[in-house]
Amino acid sequence: MGFLSDEELARLSPAESTLFPSPIPVQSVSSDEFMPAPQTPQQRAFERRIKALGTQLARHQGKTRRAFFRTASGMAAAFVAMNDTYGPIFQVSRAEAATPEMADERARALSGQFIMDMHTHFLRDDTRLAAFVAGRESVGRAGWNPALRERPQSLEDLKFANYLKEIYLDSDTKVACISGAPSEILGDWFLTNEMKVKSRATINSIAGSKRAFAHAIFTPGYPGWMEAIDEAIAVLKPDSMKGYTIGDNTHKNLSKHPWRLDDEKLVYPAYEKFVKAGLKNVCIHKGLFPPALEKQFPHLTEHCNVSDVGKAARDWPQLNFIIYHGGYRFGSGVNAGAAWAQFEKTGRVEWVTDLAEIPGKFGVSNVYADVGQLFAQSTVAEPRLSAVMLGQLIRGLGADHVCWGTDAIWTGAPQWQIEALRRLEIPESLQKAHGLAPLGPADGRVKNLIFGENNARLYQYTAQQRRALLDDQISVARVRYAAAGSQRTNRAYGYVDAGRA
Repeated sequence: MGFLSDEELARLSPAESTLFPSPIPVQSVSSDEFMPAPQTPQQRAFERRIKALGTQLARHQGKTRRAFFRTASGMAAAFVAMNDTYGPIFQVSRAEAATPEMADERARALSGQFIMDMHTHFLRDDTRLAAFVAGRESVGRAGWNPALRERPQSLEDLKFANYLKEIYLDSDTKVACISGAPSEILGDWFLTNEMKVKSRATINSIAGSKRAFAHAIFTPGYPGWMEAIDEAIAVLKPDSMKGYTIGDNTHKNLSKHPWRLDDEKLVYPAYEKFVKAGLKNVCIHKGLFPPALEKQFPHLTEHCNVSDVGKAARDWPQLNFIIYHGGYRFGSGVNAGAAWAQFEKTGRVEWVTDLAEIPGKFGVSNVYADVGQLFAQSTVAEPRLSAVMLGQLIRGLGADHVCWGTDAIWTGAPQWQIEALRRLEIPESLQKAHGLAPLGPADGRVKNLIFGENNARLYQYTAQQRRALLDDQISVARVRYAAAGSQRTNRAYGYVDAGRA
């Protein structure tokens, strides 16, 4: 796992088999990118509430609790329990949770909303990433699930077939970008650039429309990295480029090639290649580097924060710098309560507020925030934090510069994240105290921009391409899938911390 100690490994439990299958995860789930936080007292309270409410409403509707949680009213019940735990943040009623017809009608009315998720993942068939395999095997060694000692563990749920199902059938996502992560160890790339492009072609061939996009990862400082860019542009035709300024995020202890966006000597020649090829979108992993990680790898901090974004954006107005995770420092490795406490004390959240202030400080309009993991992790731990971070990004960057990404399928099908944003509102007291504008209705201007319109503009996704989605083969498959009674599983993948906060 690279950066996890034996003690941390011993605390891991596989999310897919140990996490209660609530429509909204009952604690933080991580990939290999960070150590998951233990379940907090509030998350335990939410789990108790959702179990009790689910039992009550499932019995009333003549369903098992598991079956109930797969329905639209089960999703509504989860947000009722969230409001009971964290306060009235999500727009939901008890009537919707108790009345399947009301919940189903709302779900149908919103199912056509254009959602373009440009931050998704799955793993290659030959993956050997310890972050997933070792996490499951450690559970067997610890004796929590002896069955896990009987055979080698696999990661089929994190591979292509399940990705296709959970992104396109189990959620309202219409279009997705296949992303990846590099490593100093070639075999530990999530997917090679060639694999991403091949998967893009497979999905679009199945659909008969443009449902999938693909990144090409660029790796400044790696041997032959500039030649790799040339080959990707010429042969693979990526839709955008993605970089990890941390270098090797999977094995932070092996990271030999961290870099900065504003490195004129090393990186600017790559930007020249992008511009010449007509590639405008440069997606950059930032954040997910809490203080605990900084103690282990202090030399990487300057590469994980957003201090290099402003100058690069000012020097390269021809490019769009799309900052993944919105720069959110805390990730899941530190309780989101620490970020909330920081906000209450200072009105700021590292490094989200810093990112939001870049247009004002540097006079640029080509900086964007992608909310993958920022939204998922804060929503399940401290939803007020989700609300204020979105509010700050919108205030600083503009509603037309905040983009939808989920980092799925690490936390399962992204429908729960979609529903969370549809229902989320910044409490009026926080709006007034911090000068934040309301997020508005589920299908209002702000949320429509975030869900799809901004990404469609960035990737020049046309009205004709949208119309083709209405009757392509994935749309046909969705109808058949629903008619057969198939529903999302509410499963999450990766691993959770079995400890307690």
